[in-house]
Amino acid sequence: MVYNQSNYFINRVIYYYIKWIVGWQFHEVLFNDIEIDKSRSLLLIANHFSFWDALILHTVNERLLKKKFHVMVDEKTVHMLKYLKYAGAFSVNKKSRDIIESIDHAAALLDVPGNLVLIFPQGKLFSNYVDDVKFDKGVLRIMQKAPKKFQLVFASTFIQYFKHKKSTATVYLKSDEGNYTNITALKEAYQQHYSSSKLLQTEFDI
Repeated sequence: MVYNQSNYFINRVIYYYIKWIVGWQFHEVLFNDIEIDKSRSLLLIANHFSFWDALILHTVNERLLKKKFHVMVDEKTVHMLKYLKYAGAFSVNKKSRDIIESIDHAAALLDVPGNLVLIFPQGKLFSNYVDDVKFDKGVLRIMQKAPKKFQLVFASTFIQYFKHKKSTATVYLKSDEGNYTNITALKEAYQQHYSSSKLLQTEFDI
């Protein structure tokens, strides 16, 4: 397993790089306001459709959520893009026993009120406008192992160009206080948020 690493200089370089590249790539990043509990860590569950997903949500974190950013990333990706570990990324390999270590690490991060852990439960890339969001069981295992101190937030991200040369990323956020004991109930709760967000996005008028 590859752990996220802290190096002040490299961390700052990565921070400004993400800020620059998101600003260069997108016309704007839009998101709704939600209330954040500063006394709790934050588990952010999001859809996964592109390389940009984590960078967009990193931007939302810097502007709104204001937690220390961590994200679970496929091990092959972390090995290929070694700088990611300095941007809060830690690895997971679903075909290795290391997956237990990754789950334990994510749960431990949620024990610290200032932390945010981003999980993409789909496990791989899907279309931005897929109807049914698939869920791996890992996210529920993290929730079960983590101390009951975290705030659960759903995020649905969509990209459209509208009238601009550059695309606009719109993130729909929802704080959820559900106590989920099985993956089906968690998936259904997220699916409801995702579907309503997608409907709002298709009705978006510029």
